[in-house]
Amino acid sequence: MAEETKNPARDIPIGLVGSMTIITVAYCLLAMALCLMQPYQQIDPNAPFLVAFEAIGMNWAKYIVAIGGLEGMTTVLLAIVVGQARYLTHIARTRMMPHWLAQINPKTGTPINATIVTLAATAIIAFFTELDILTNLAAISTLFIFTLVAIALLVRRYHVSGVTTPADRNKLIICIAFILVSSAATTAYWALSSDNDWIAYAITAPIWFLATLALQVIVPKARTPKLWGVPLVPWLPSASIAINIFTLGSIDRASFIRFAVRTGIVLIYYFLVGLHASYDTAKGHGENQAAGGYWNAEEGPVSSNYTTNPSS
Repeated sequence: MAEETKNPARDIPIGLVGSMTIITVAYCLLAMALCLMQPYQQIDPNAPFLVAFEAIGMNWAKYIVAIGGLEGMTTVLLAIVVGQARYLTHIARTRMMPHWLAQINPKTGTPINATIVTLAATAIIAFFTELDILTNLAAISTLFIFTLVAIALLVRRYHVSGVTTPADRNKLIICIAFILVSSAATTAYWALSSDNDWIAYAITAPIWFLATLALQVIVPKARTPKLWGVPLVPWLPSASIAINIFTLGSIDRASFIRFAVRTGIVLIYYFLVGLHASYDTAKGHGENQAAGGYWNAEEGPVSSNYTTNPSS
């Protein structure tokens, strides 16, 4: 979405923080209203507001709630399609997907082909798949991506190729490894243990804490955000890693098998098709630069002598 905003360095952080703040406040107010309408022991987990309005005699309000829920699901689906279409567009620009998916509509400035393909694929999958399966797969994918983003944030903040020393790089790798291992160990013990003895947590939690503290103390930061950056680094990304991995532990085994199969199919495509396509793109980029030109990811190699003057 950064390409579609006038000032992404300012607008995107404001939009993210502002939207999360509004949503958090709205959820808290809704939860407070629900608890005031009905004792929390009587709240229906499947349809809390519908049952609550029926309990207080406001049957007409449940139809408004149903319409709001339908609109909410539609909004979420559209937001997912918008995000996935942009991912598909950037993948197509690297030639790992058909190039026509990277085409941008000149009037709207949006990836129209990628949006249509994403919307059609999402609709087909949703039509033939049970909701529980889709929900768990979406949860695994989202949490896995969030974990990778948190790791990437740590790497980007603490490592710059050619600047970071090998010693600092090794310290970074060790700290991240301990954060991942301690988080995974906590999750595994919570999911597999029947007694949930606190002794295991007394071991894994300090390991996570010390690894994060070591990352802050002994590894110098290689980058400092110029305008806006994630605060409380490395504590916030490290906590995100731990929470995401812990949440993954609550998902059933069958969903992980489906996720592994889907990931395997994607990896097979990448190694057989995408890897060669991206390599060819990089090779063409290097050859064209050596010839004095530049590479346009959407239009192919363009000579440095190219000019927009129609008379030339």
